[in-house]
Amino acid sequence: MKTELLSCNDDLSGSIERAAALIRLGEVVAIPTETVYGLGADGLNPSATGKIYTAKGRPSDNPLILHISDRAQLEMIAETNHPMLEALMSAFWPGSLTLVLPKKEVVPPTSTGGLDTVAVRMPNHKIALEIIRKAGVPIAAPSANTSGKPSPTNAQHVAEDLTGRIAAIVNAGPCTIGVESTVLDLTQEKPAILRPGAVTRDQIESVIGALGSATADISKHSPGTRYRHYCPNAEVIIINEPCDFDTAVLEMKKVAWIGSHPPQGAKKVFKLTTAEDYAREIFNALRICDSEGIEIIVVEEISDAGLGAAVMDRLRRAAGKS
Repeated sequence: MKTELLSCNDDLSGSIERAAALIRLGEVVAIPTETVYGLGADGLNPSATGKIYTAKGRPSDNPLILHISDRAQLEMIAETNHPMLEALMSAFWPGSLTLVLPKKEVVPPTSTGGLDTVAVRMPNHKIALEIIRKAGVPIAAPSANTSGKPSPTNAQHVAEDLTGRIAAIVNAGPCTIGVESTVLDLTQEKPAILRPGAVTRDQIESVIGALGSATADISKHSPGTRYRHYCPNAEVIIINEPCDFDTAVLEMKKVAWIGSHPPQGAKKVFKLTTAEDYAREIFNALRICDSEGIEIIVVEEISDAGLGAAVMDRLRRAAGKS
């Protein structure tokens, strides 16, 4: 399959129209969002969503997130009588909060991993929203990478993994946030975060009150909670303090360092300090390390507060700790 590269610099409207047309035809198109690039297909077309799983090599019981552009699309795919739904939508949509709700019959099992729930988000990205509007359907869009690899935060990452496997890639530059959305389950008595993201626990609780805890069964309602995720080829080691790392390893292995206190002798350094820096750059850093044959990636741990919870969740999974 030839993969079309659709630029948003020279012919934005033409690229949006072409992407939407391909999605209406049942093809898979990588689209930009504020979080990461998504692998988009018609979320109501079982054949189209099946192509997502094939392109990514994704387990079939791993649910997808349906991306919508308006309230009418939400009403089409999900039960909307939850008492906290309006407040959450008003506070966080469009944005990087995914809500898990009971699904309607129109949503095929291929979009939900066979579950009776559906995960829904309205992205805060004008090009993504316009593609959804033009396509006229909710768009299923997991991260546009080979399953298990670091998520894509620019179009080049998508091309590295999926050229020849999908119909097109819409290039709209780098993502502004860099980690996937927060997933909040609304199907149990107390809402619970299933996957941390840029919308933090404190922000959600300021709107709807204290959250509950996710059980193992409820966690299955969200992508990114099972299976191998975010993993580069190199070994990832998370340290609390720079002195925790044995610098003798620098003499024997190609080591990359991510953080604010790199030692002399590291072959590659990504000097990051804030949680926002980590979120925007961490997946790109992991991919660069792969391209340069790095054997060990040492990452300085950051606080789990706020956005740091999402960053550390991804890093622990990359290190095989979750």
